[in-house]
Amino acid sequence: MSQRTLVLLKPDTVRRGLVGEVLGRFEAKGLAVVAMDLRTIDGEQADQHYAEHVERDFYPPLREFVTSGPLVALVLEGDEAVEVVRALNGATDGRKAAPGTIRGDLSLSNRENLVHGSDSPESADREIKIWFPDLP
Repeated sequence: MSQRTLVLLKPDTVRRGLVGEVLGRFEAKGLAVVAMDLRTIDGEQADQHYAEHVERDFYPPLREFVTSGPLVALVLEGDEAVEVVRALNGATDGRKAAPGTIRGDLSLSNRENLVHGSDSPESADREIKIWFPDLP
């Protein structure tokens, strides 16, 4: 079943020059780029995106990190895109993520973990509307 998902290549991906490598992994898997934008976000957009985490202890440092520099927001499309992206991303904590995943190969952090992928089709719909409100 073809679906869309939101992916964020976080500021550490951009800072470390890994955008091409990470994007290439998604494309090599067969996912299509529907929309892509390099931007820096403010705290308000971070709060909107991470609404379910705003009250959690880990959120303030996450907010500071995600607003610290440019990131790449993209919409990917393909068969079971949400599940496929999450499998490619690997476990949230890069120190525990499996080799062969983006985080397992390229991250040693729980917070600076390179990528965000929507966790469900419903989250994908909500997040895509936040990041790409004009996307049909």
